Amino acid sequence: MLHKVLIANRGEIAVRIIRACKDLGIGTVAVYSEADRDAMHTRLADQSICIGPAASARSYLNIPAIMSAASLTDCDAIHPGYGFLAENAAFAEIVMESGYTWVGPSPESMRIMGDKVSAKQRMQQAGVPLVPGSDGAVESPEEAKRIAREAGYPVIIKASAGGGGRGMKIVHHEPALAAAFSMCQSEAKAAFGDDTVYVEKFLEQPRHIEVQVLGDSHGNVVHLFERECSIQRNNQKVLEEAPSCFVDDETRQKICAAGVAAAKSVDYVGAGTIEFLMNADKSFYFIEMNTRIQVEHPVSEWITGIDLIEWQLRVAAGEPLAFSQQQIKRKGHAIECRINAEHPFKFTPSPGKVELYHAPGGRSVRVDSALYSGYSIPPYYDSMIAKIITHARTREKCIRRMQRAIDELAVIGVTSNQELHKRLLANPDFQRGEFNIHFLEEWLKQLPDE
Repeated sequence: MLHKVLIANRGEIAVRIIRACKDLGIGTVAVYSEADRDAMHTRLADQSICIGPAASARSYLNIPAIMSAASLTDCDAIHPGYGFLAENAAFAEIVMESGYTWVGPSPESMRIMGDKVSAKQRMQQAGVPLVPGSDGAVESPEEAKRIAREAGYPVIIKASAGGGGRGMKIVHHEPALAAAFSMCQSEAKAAFGDDTVYVEKFLEQPRHIEVQVLGDSHGNVVHLFERECSIQRNNQKVLEEAPSCFVDDETRQKICAAGVAAAKSVDYVGAGTIEFLMNADKSFYFIEMNTRIQVEHPVSEWITGIDLIEWQLRVAAGEPLAFSQQQIKRKGHAIECRINAEHPFKFTPSPGKVELYHAPGGRSVRVDSALYSGYSIPPYYDSMIAKIITHARTREKCIRRMQRAIDELAVIGVTSNQELHKRLLANPDFQRGEFNIHFLEEWLKQLPDE
């Protein structure tokens, strides 16, 4: 087992990793920016070390500072969490070349799946369903028009190196394609330093379904079933659940098998997520892989009883998975609500001092957070301050339990999106499971001005 792990992250995921390490008897090192000097993860770790000023570029993205902290604290492993450097193959390479254990997949796996063009090519080889469109990079508007005619309009032009909703243009008619193609290339070059784009059919009312996978260095890969992640705004998830109430057993078997095939095609080690779009007819198509732990991993943990962070650490240390696919069973339903320090309907951030924080409790309620009364939320990072996760035998009961948990939550001193979750959970369409990836944005437009 590992001796001491440096957590190259902050907030609730840093706290989550520290807890998993302590359960395994592994020492922990927290790194922090000057703005996070009083953050919870700095208090819970065995050692803490400052790596720079508030700006992420000078702290949590500062590779030399992180590597110096690892050297000073006698670590033997680095866990990147999610965000920041978690999917940076060059960072993973530096960690491994410096003699540390990287808690994550190989840099090669990250590079293949991190580039949308190479990922699509590998998925095609593995027999994983792909959205109709280009086989790779598209060089000209003329080529884009030919592909669009074959796939059928509407189409979406995407930056190969894009993410977070940037570098995307939807085109409904051929006359608009050339201008959209040029704009997408320009945006991609400015945002990512790479103007490579590709074209695929745009699915108008799909659901976002993802498969949690876990692999070891001995060639074993399993899935922990699927998650429903269609409740999102601006391509950012707000609420997730597992399993999806839309996916029947036959489709579940197919999409999970596709997820495992995708992971095996890149010799994947560790926890990862294969993301799909699913049409109303339950046909599904690969969109991307996240080569890291996900924010919503707790819902998969709760329905399977498997601790994903623990197994990230174990497989990084060289252990084989202790369970086969046949031994992983689903139990009940889990929902996660992301609590952000922001206006619930205008989505403007709300940093500041938390005068009072009270987390919900009771049966089958889990809260992952780094918040505490008296803590000052800095304005420099993501606005998520807590995740509330509930579990129950049925989806209906799980929703009621989440409603009770959201009611119990108290965050005083800053504004949170608590009210958004209250209204969402009470929405009849949500309760019936009748939604797609556009549901939340369309519903928000119908709400009276707040």
